[in-house]
Amino acid sequence: MLRRLYNWTLRMAEHPNALWVLAGISFVESSVFPIPPDVLMIPMILARPTRAWLIASVALISSVLGGLAGYAIGALAYQEVGRPILEALGKEAAMEAFRLRFNDFGFWAVLTAGVTPFPYKVITIMSGWTGMPLGVFVTTSILARGLRFFLLAGLLWRFGPPIRDFIDRRLGLVTILFVVLLFGGFYLAGQL
Repeated sequence: MLRRLYNWTLRMAEHPNALWVLAGISFVESSVFPIPPDVLMIPMILARPTRAWLIASVALISSVLGGLAGYAIGALAYQEVGRPILEALGKEAAMEAFRLRFNDFGFWAVLTAGVTPFPYKVITIMSGWTGMPLGVFVTTSILARGLRFFLLAGLLWRFGPPIRDFIDRRLGLVTILFVVLLFGGFYLAGQL
């Protein structure tokens, strides 16, 4: 099934309504869909580099709106679905401790998930469930998703088709290393 979704997404890159398809995929990827919008963005930008910034903007706006939907799922469905399950398992106290810790580092969790290949939908739902302040969530989502989509658009706009292989194979690793270095830098700064 995942392979069919992937192939469908690639076919949609050539469709006349590709921007609308990208908006839809970016929206649902932030809360439920398994395939990231990058898969559609790459062929769209390679086909029409002059639209790179428009494509990145559509992905950003739709992704943040989808993130708000994920936040709502976490905020609104937890009481009806999540809490009874945790009570039945005797884990409600442990989850409360986790909720408090998540919000201590929520900005970094959203930033990391928004930039890296980590499933952003997990963080959007957890952000709503833990009651992360909505302003922090939205601001961080805009920053993280903007960085991810505009970096991708910029690389493809500047370097064209040769960068596709690099992105497909190594950008996730480079991004993760960047985030590790960023966290390490903040940790070291806090130790001084």
